[in-house]
Amino acid sequence: MKNKRVLLKLSGEALAGPKKTGFDEDTVREVARQVKISVEAGVQVGIVIGGGNFWRGRTSNAIDRTKADQIGMLATVMNCIYASEIFRTEGMKTAILTPFACGSMTELFSKDRANGYFEEGVVVFFAGGTGHPYFSTDTGIVLRAVEMEADCILLAKAIDGVYDSDPKINPAAKKYDTISIEEVIEKKLAVVDLTASIMCMEHKMPMAVFDLNEKDSIANAMQGKINGTVVTV
Repeated sequence: MKNKRVLLKLSGEALAGPKKTGFDEDTVREVARQVKISVEAGVQVGIVIGGGNFWRGRTSNAIDRTKADQIGMLATVMNCIYASEIFRTEGMKTAILTPFACGSMTELFSKDRANGYFEEGVVVFFAGGTGHPYFSTDTGIVLRAVEMEADCILLAKAIDGVYDSDPKINPAAKKYDTISIEEVIEKKLAVVDLTASIMCMEHKMPMAVFDLNEKDSIANAMQGKINGTVVTV
């Protein structure tokens, strides 16, 4: 099924490419190339990026959890500013919306503002998570997907789908072509965190998990061609 409006989740590590930290321009430019194909085909695209290429959460008990999460939120803002600029050099219009003020660097999120940008064919980056500690970017993307009435959440990962166990540890791990969100929660498969999973279940928001590094995987997923795992609701 072809999607009209999708939200794409990229990990911060994905932006880092082989370097594992910071930014890898070639990697981000390839993502931009694929997103542009979909935008030109009329798909409305929102993007959420994690902050793991800069910050992996609290690493010391000397740092309060709230402050650690705030650092993570700002890491996602940096990632979205960077990716947004790469997207612009590839010929797309972009906007960065945050749930808190960042001076003139971003705009405050509102559903009306985001909808206006989507209707104009602008790629919307939802940065800064939910704006609150104790919530991950997984929860952030589900919140925005539900609020923006997206057709689907696309999770571009370093793995090609959802497995019944970790394929790095278990060579016999079974990959699912489709799986229900209820089964994901019951088996604790950690496609997204538990809070995000329950939100998907309650609001009937489907997800698709696929390999970021497979050729044209993002462009294909945005057209409804998933070579990974579809999480049904």
